[in-house]
Amino acid sequence: MNFRLVYSVGALAASTFLVGALSPVMAQSPSKPNILFIVSDDTGYGDLGPYGGGEGRGMPTPNIDKLADEGMTFFSFYAQPSCTPGRAAMQTGRIPNRSGMTTVAFQGQGGGLPAAEWTLASVLKRGGYHTYFTGKWHLGESDYALPIAQGYDEMKYVGLYHLNAYTYADPTWFPDMDPKLRAMFQKVTKGSLSGVAGGEVKEDFKINGQYVDTPVIDGKEGVVGIPFFDGYVEKAAVEFLDEAAKKPDEPFFINVNFMKVHQPNMPAPEFEHKSLSKSKYADSVVELDTRIGRIMDKLRETGMDKNTLVFYTTDNGAWQDVYPDAGYTPFRGTKGTLREGGNRVPAIAVWPGKIKPRTKNHDIVGGLDLMATFAATGGVPLPTNDREDKPIIFDSYDMTPILLGSGKSERKSWFYFTENELSPGAIRVNNYKFAFNIRGDNGAETGGLAVDSNLGWKGEEKYVATVPQVFDLWQDPQERYDIFMNNFAERTWMGVVMGEELKTIMATYVKYPPRKLQSFGYTGPITLSNYEKFQWVRDSLAKEGVNITLPSGN
Repeated sequence: MNFRLVYSVGALAASTFLVGALSPVMAQSPSKPNILFIVSDDTGYGDLGPYGGGEGRGMPTPNIDKLADEGMTFFSFYAQPSCTPGRAAMQTGRIPNRSGMTTVAFQGQGGGLPAAEWTLASVLKRGGYHTYFTGKWHLGESDYALPIAQGYDEMKYVGLYHLNAYTYADPTWFPDMDPKLRAMFQKVTKGSLSGVAGGEVKEDFKINGQYVDTPVIDGKEGVVGIPFFDGYVEKAAVEFLDEAAKKPDEPFFINVNFMKVHQPNMPAPEFEHKSLSKSKYADSVVELDTRIGRIMDKLRETGMDKNTLVFYTTDNGAWQDVYPDAGYTPFRGTKGTLREGGNRVPAIAVWPGKIKPRTKNHDIVGGLDLMATFAATGGVPLPTNDREDKPIIFDSYDMTPILLGSGKSERKSWFYFTENELSPGAIRVNNYKFAFNIRGDNGAETGGLAVDSNLGWKGEEKYVATVPQVFDLWQDPQERYDIFMNNFAERTWMGVVMGEELKTIMATYVKYPPRKLQSFGYTGPITLSNYEKFQWVRDSLAKEGVNITLPSGN
């Protein structure tokens, strides 16, 4: 793999991607395409019609089916294994451990996406784009981490957390919670936020886990329940498109992030029992599909669809360990694991006159590649320095050759990470996947062993083998047959290839050190023997104490 500061191919010469962060903003051009980026939450690869789901799963998705008919469907598109790293990777074009966004701090703990990071919005603003964000953010709650501090001109109805977080302060969900703890959650949990860059942030209303829709009560801030929140996200997107249509000479980038279909799945009342299966998850998928359809209808109604790149995807694999009210993937594993089921996700791109209708693509690409792709689409050079003028590396490949049918992706590999890993837990090169770190019973989160019962690596003191698992993802996409030492399909020679990939990425950390982690997960017990042997353990205990992560849900 050829690791460079910026990966770029296509209409722009590679040399144009080597300008510094302080380059002047490029002149606006009415011919620049608009970009509509839609992200759903925890949506399973097999839930949607273009991937064999839809009606066959008891949840018709006619609007997403229409996107596939009009554009390109990706079948080897990768996210990260959970919400925060998945969203950070898409926003920054960098693997999450570089930005420190492998998980996010709990509500009330502050932190978030470092101010030095570039985002899709801050890069596109340099190309004259008007930028707008609505819906789930989940990249921190500190002022510097909010969308309007990260390149977005405006944010409307923004949710800072995963949906579960809005139930913690709700006494009807957890009546056994200590009243003092509940009071703390009620105090620190921020509701829906709106604001403009450089201005004050307004809390529109609180969010709870009830079927209630009272955004204003007696002229004051009210409460909106989880079932209704996505209706506000849809409203914000539609209103933005109406306003954007009045400014045809100003290109726009709008990022729409639905809360559906993260747990708890509580469909809006008008969608209850509207799916074929009548389950909460299926009803929520129907709701998601309908809201996407309404946004697309507005885009077409304004005529802006002809000059707009639309990209739809989700943040991570399906959350399967909440069966039966859960997403589906034909792959092994679930959200939170390095298996395909936790990382391979649906993705569809539509660009009239540019992307051929009903196109299917199997290149190895992913959310990381949206940065270079959107930048190339908008004619904006990617920076070589971060927003604090220090050298920066992107892990993003330009996908425009794929979209335009002029070539293949330069990406030949994908690195899989979970939580605290600096080295990848698995690597895919072409059709082969090496799985090094299969989470086991060492206390680390697994994302649900019920759907991935191969324990594999069990912690440092139980690690007795150096042999990874190897899978041919063309012949065995479900990762059932380990062929590393198989007598008939032995592929031990692939270790050389994977070793080179690992060496290449690890070398980048020397020149471009990762930022401080924004939240720490559980890394195992502090043993008495290590306490007695190592001074650094005693120093760390005295300075930082013991950290046991709170429920992540992300």
